[in-house]
Amino acid sequence: MEQEKRWRHELKFMIPYADYLAVRQRLQRVCRPDPHTMADGTYLIRSIYFDNCEDKALREKEDGVGKREKFRIRYYNDDLSFISLEKKMKIDCLCLKYDAVITEEELRLLLNGDSGWMKDHPGAPVRELYAKMHYQRLRPKVLVSYRREPFVYPAGNVRITFDSGIRTSLFTKDFLPPGVTDVSATDTPQDRILEVKYDAFLPELIQDLIQIPGVRQQAFSKYAACRRFG
Repeated sequence: MEQEKRWRHELKFMIPYADYLAVRQRLQRVCRPDPHTMADGTYLIRSIYFDNCEDKALREKEDGVGKREKFRIRYYNDDLSFISLEKKMKIDCLCLKYDAVITEEELRLLLNGDSGWMKDHPGAPVRELYAKMHYQRLRPKVLVSYRREPFVYPAGNVRITFDSGIRTSLFTKDFLPPGVTDVSATDTPQDRILEVKYDAFLPELIQDLIQIPGVRQQAFSKYAACRRFG
């Protein structure tokens, strides 16, 4: 039986590099590193985001719509042996994600315009995307790439990540390695995006460790940042 999904809190902060070093040092004393990282404690994430010809997902984000959803396909470290198709929903600072595993062959079919295989796929997010590709005209729009450094704190099921090096594929549709070509999507690539995800509560210890004077929570979207150019 599929495990019931729960809404999680999601907080985001854009922080300068010096503050990142300080917060990371504090977190390293109490948090566990993610076991899936590479030797340097990070991994590369590439996400193919979907939107329609009217840029519905982008406009809803820019207009501050509180309840919204988006679809993306994600793979890690340019390894196509594990690919996830995800539907992410947000209500203000709460998020919920459903995912399904697809194969490299299925992904290549999709990127080539063949979606017939999706309608009978066992994964519900795949079938839903198939339907919305038809009646909402969703299409692969842009490849968003960045490097993530994660930390885990068991109490509260807390996951803290630092994201950097956000890059966009601009107008190219070469979304898969080895043909990926992209450019920086931020004006300050040395900065970090601090994300904090947790279930019902955020432990006071973690609240104290991530405090940075003058830094406030903000609704930063990597997808929107990567669509600045078109």
